[in-house]
Amino acid sequence: MPDYMFLLESRLSPEQRAAMMRVQELSAALGFNVYLTGGTVRDLVTGASLRDLDFTVEGNPSKIAHELEKGGAKILVDDEKLRQVELLFAGDCDGSISGARDDHYVRPGTRPEIRWSTIMEDLRRRDFSLNAIAISLNPASRGLLLDPTNGLSDIERAEVRALTIHSFTNRPVRLLRVLRFAARMGFKVEARTQEWFDLAIERELQNTITPEDAGGELRAAAREERPAVVLKSWEEHDLLEAVNPVLAKKHPDYDAINRLMKVREDLFTAGFRPRLATPMLLAILGRLKDREQANLLGKAGFRSAEVATVLEFENEALEAQKELLGRKMNAPVDSYRFLEKLPLDQMAYLLAESNKSAALSKIRAYLNKWRPIRLGVPVVASELEALGMPRGPKFDQVVEQVFAMQLTGRGKTPEERVKILRKLSGIKEQPKKKEKEKKPAKGTDKAHAAAAMGDAAKHKHAAAAADAKHAGKEKPVSSKAAGKHAAAVHRAKAAAFAKKHGKRK
Repeated sequence: MPDYMFLLESRLSPEQRAAMMRVQELSAALGFNVYLTGGTVRDLVTGASLRDLDFTVEGNPSKIAHELEKGGAKILVDDEKLRQVELLFAGDCDGSISGARDDHYVRPGTRPEIRWSTIMEDLRRRDFSLNAIAISLNPASRGLLLDPTNGLSDIERAEVRALTIHSFTNRPVRLLRVLRFAARMGFKVEARTQEWFDLAIERELQNTITPEDAGGELRAAAREERPAVVLKSWEEHDLLEAVNPVLAKKHPDYDAINRLMKVREDLFTAGFRPRLATPMLLAILGRLKDREQANLLGKAGFRSAEVATVLEFENEALEAQKELLGRKMNAPVDSYRFLEKLPLDQMAYLLAESNKSAALSKIRAYLNKWRPIRLGVPVVASELEALGMPRGPKFDQVVEQVFAMQLTGRGKTPEERVKILRKLSGIKEQPKKKEKEKKPAKGTDKAHAAAAMGDAAKHKHAAAAADAKHAGKEKPVSSKAAGKHAAAVHRAKAAAFAKKHGKRK
């Protein structure tokens, strides 16, 4: 059996891992059993990116949510009736915590009676088998996979399967949802589920979808990685009118959607995890007038604050662009600091929709050039520390000054940075020490003289030896000359002999 906990933790972002650990701790402290469920486990098994964390507890999720809120989490929706809390964990990590429940229908199509139950009953009452999978986070069974409806097999077959014949009757909004899951994952609708789907369409159950449920699906579509595929699938099945007749008539702005999708890929490449639900929703509704957008969002169950956020989003992004192009942003470092604080969704919107080349060039420089330089600031700090400057306010000020210079193209090499650091910090380079001539020790003069005389004698002896060697190498006397010399010697000896013997006579 695969180690699902290892697989899960290896794919979680640091913020998601911290959120999961905190939920585990709080659940254990409150005595609740807690499980990862639904979309989180589905995306884990299919290899899709884990966009949010869905927890189910056998207890009251509001108690956990309020404790998380003390640690920096933000509660977005707290549905006390369904015991479901949507929240933004610390670190901008999306998630939800729900209480395990069972929906009991007196007869198909009526409002369900909600009963609080165990995790297994909660999984069996869900819409599709691929969403009815859970992983235990409890100490005694941590990593145990729960799959009572055999959802893993459906995922392996790449099928979306409804759990009961009454799935669409009880919740007509599932007509939109089944197409959304199939389009997102590239799955097909399971044969029997397709029959139930066709029967529901024949009975015109799509006309009974409540505006609030349709609004929830529209909200979910805006958070999809490929919302255009989902919207086109709804249009092909004539279900976009169930979302909103005006939207169905004017059609989503697919060009704006595609531009924003491309920007999202660029942001991923730059190392960001953008949350673009608001600009994407605005792109979907791009062909509608402001009044029509407000009317659609209001009927779709969006709260007044959410409606205001969507409708005012464009103006806020354009105001940010105006400030970015102002005189105060002439220096690259000032533009960097401004863009560093700019909400990522506004930056994405400007990249997708702005026609101001100056603003776009600054944003692209921030993403592709300035941020990588910022990542090298610790190296600059280490170089400054190596020069001998202690850390402190002035130390940080010098580092920031060097960073500002680097944004203009200076200080690219270590040698150039060291010169800049010395100039800014006032640390001068130490002069090189000159080697002093050493005085000879006492008594060394005589030794030097004796050594010099010895060297002269050696040279004289070597010269004499060289002369002798040279003499030995001279050419020998010729034989004729040698003969004359021998004859003269003989005559001299003969004369001397004759003279001696002649006197004796």
